[in-house]
Amino acid sequence: MKKKKILIVDDDKDLLKTLTGILETEGYEVNTAETGKEAIDKCKDQFYNLALLDIKLPDMEGTELLKLIDGHLPPTVKVIVTGYPSMENAIRSVNLKADAYIVKPIKAQELLKTIKEKLDEQSETDQMIEDKIAKFIKTRGDQL
Repeated sequence: MKKKKILIVDDDKDLLKTLTGILETEGYEVNTAETGKEAIDKCKDQFYNLALLDIKLPDMEGTELLKLIDGHLPPTVKVIVTGYPSMENAIRSVNLKADAYIVKPIKAQELLKTIKEKLDEQSETDQMIEDKIAKFIKTRGDQL
């Protein structure tokens, strides 16, 4: 089975190192970015199953980054991570298609549970799409 790819976007180098270690131990392929621009560039080069986005980045808000990395097929699961929780941030994140919202300090078990749940949902959606395409192709083939 192919490893799931995760992009972590945060300007805290220590947090990047810690999260990378935790996620790689769980079998994920991890890449990191310290700025929104770096994250956008990396998303242009490859697909990530999931992106962990800090809400406060040096060059943009994480909520802005949500919009800029949207549009992939299959869609990247986007999780906002913040040390500045507020109702406004949470609502804005959800409105901009964040799939989850995690408050710092990050609890490893909570993070891993959220990632697993969201990636499982992504896999189920991918399978439904594949099944629909296969059914469509089969019905078209039967009509010829």
